[in-house]
Amino acid sequence: MTNPKKLGVLGGTFDPIHMGHLVLAEQAREQFQLEQIIFIPSASPPHKTEQELSLAIHRFEMTKLALEGNRYFSVSDIELKRKGLSYTIETLRELKGLYKDSEIYFLTGSDVLEEITTWKDPEEIYKLARIVIAVRPGFDKFDPENHFAKKSVIVRITGVDISSTQIREKVRNGESIKYLVPSKVEEYIKKKNLYTT
Repeated sequence: MTNPKKLGVLGGTFDPIHMGHLVLAEQAREQFQLEQIIFIPSASPPHKTEQELSLAIHRFEMTKLALEGNRYFSVSDIELKRKGLSYTIETLRELKGLYKDSEIYFLTGSDVLEEITTWKDPEEIYKLARIVIAVRPGFDKFDPENHFAKKSVIVRITGVDISSTQIREKVRNGESIKYLVPSKVEEYIKKKNLYTT
């Protein structure tokens, strides 16, 4: 599909991608009737140091494996190809150039409302895309007077209490991550010996 009317975008480090990301995307797809959702692993997010992240190629490959079999989901390497820090605004500008006739829905979690003022050109981000803030039970305590909360579309999703940090810790401790990540992602983590040190 080259130019969907409604295009979802889900960015993140995906280190690793997990079931929570997939549930968020699927429920947003259904709720907003999105024709396609592009997952975009960030290369160098401004708020994280490279030492904290696995290699971009591993995060891209895990995302690709996680999306197999879902015709609505795809993965893009546009941030991996771009040099320098991965700014959301630059990604959205690039996507607007590629999908001129599409309405872009930028999907993200409620924690972003706390930090969006520190992002590059946040006001322009809201001009380029509809910002969909997904909140899950227990994580919906944000300030309703928040300027950006008022401009966002707030949606409630099924709570999947999983984090990438938790998964990395489990791997380090030799604990099972079955059903927290897709099975192919679990196999990839084992094969590449990720998160063990």
